[in-house]
Amino acid sequence: MSEKLLGGLTPTRFLAEYWQKQPLLIRGAVTDFPELMDLPRLTELAQRDDVESRLIECRNGRWHLEHGPFEVRRFKRLPDSDWTLLVQNVNQLVPHIADLLYRFDFLPFYRLDDLMISYAPPGGSVGPHYDSYDVFLLQVGGRKRWQISSDDAGNFVEDAPIRVLKDFNPEQEWVLEHGDMLYLPPKYAHHGVALDPGMTYSIGFRAPKAQEIAGKFLDFLQDELALDGMYADPGRTPCTEPGRIDAGFVRQIGDMLRRIDWNDDTVARFVGQYFTEPKAHVFFEGADEPLEFDAFAAAVAAHGVALDLKTQLLYDDARLYINGEELDAAPPAHATLRQLADRRALPPGEYDDDVLEALYTCYDYGYLHPVQV
Repeated sequence: MSEKLLGGLTPTRFLAEYWQKQPLLIRGAVTDFPELMDLPRLTELAQRDDVESRLIECRNGRWHLEHGPFEVRRFKRLPDSDWTLLVQNVNQLVPHIADLLYRFDFLPFYRLDDLMISYAPPGGSVGPHYDSYDVFLLQVGGRKRWQISSDDAGNFVEDAPIRVLKDFNPEQEWVLEHGDMLYLPPKYAHHGVALDPGMTYSIGFRAPKAQEIAGKFLDFLQDELALDGMYADPGRTPCTEPGRIDAGFVRQIGDMLRRIDWNDDTVARFVGQYFTEPKAHVFFEGADEPLEFDAFAAAVAAHGVALDLKTQLLYDDARLYINGEELDAAPPAHATLRQLADRRALPPGEYDDDVLEALYTCYDYGYLHPVQV
C-alpha cells in the first residue's frame, strides 16, 4: 500500500494515532485512478434489481428518500441541484472500484464492508449525520464542503426518512477536491454539501452490533447442538394448581439449557462463516458453459485465477471460509489458498492437485474465475 493513501503516514502510525481516535484530512490521497465512474454508469447500476441504491432530496426544507431500482425516466425528472444518488457495494460490480477498496489492506478484510459511491450536483447532501463505523470519504471530481463535529449528542429530525441531526455545531470545515480524502472515526458527526457536480467514494468498515453477533451465533449453534435425552418427570406427584408453572419445572428446564456449551473452536468456525457470509441480495452463478477440470487447470496455469468481486475468502490457523461456508480443502492446499485470500488472486503457474481441486470446486459455484486475458 502506498503511504500516499494515508498522507505520508505509515499504516502503523495511522492506526496508532488516528484510527478510531480522531479525523484525518489527506490531500491528494488518490491521484492514479485507472478510470473514473460517471453519472450515466452510476444511474445504470441504480436501475438494477440486484443493487442497493437510494435517492435523497431536500425540497422546501423537508427530506425525501426513495429506494431503487429506479426507472431511467426518474433521473430525467431530477432538478439541477439538491439531490444525491447513492449506490452501495460498487466494489462487487466494477473491477477498478474493487481494486481501490483493497488498497486498504493494512486492515483485515473482515473489517472491510463496501465502497459506496454517491453523486451529487451543487447543493446535494444527505444532511448532518454520523455513522457507527469508520469511514474514508474520497472526493472524485468536483468539490464538496465538509463540516465535522465530535459532538454526536444532538437529536435527530423527527419524522425524517433518514437520520439527520437536528442540532449540528461544526468544529472544523474543509473543501475537498478531486483525490482528497477525509477519514472519520465512528460517531463523528459530519455534513457534506456538493459545491460542484461530483462523487464521493465512501469506504466503510464493518462493525456489527453485539446484539446482532449474539443472535447470529445462537442461530449458528442450532446446527451445532446435539443434546441427549428429553424432558421426563417420573417422580411427579398430583398437583392442586394445574395452571401454575412450578419452580421445580423451571429448574429442570434450566438444567437442560445449561448443558449448551461451546469452546474457542466453535467460536472460530462461527466467525469464519459469519464474516464471509454474503449480503442478502448477493447471488453466485457458475459459468454458462463451465470448463472441464483439465481445461480449468490449463487456464489457471496459463493465466492465473481471481476471486469473484462478490467473494469473501478468509482463513484462520485451521480452516478456510468462503462465502459463509467452510471450504473443504486438503491441508497441503491451505498455504496456497491463504495466498489467494490475501491477494484475491493467484498468478499463472502449475498448482498441485489438492489446490486445483479446491479451486475447481469454487469455480463450479461461481466463487472464482480464471483470469481473462
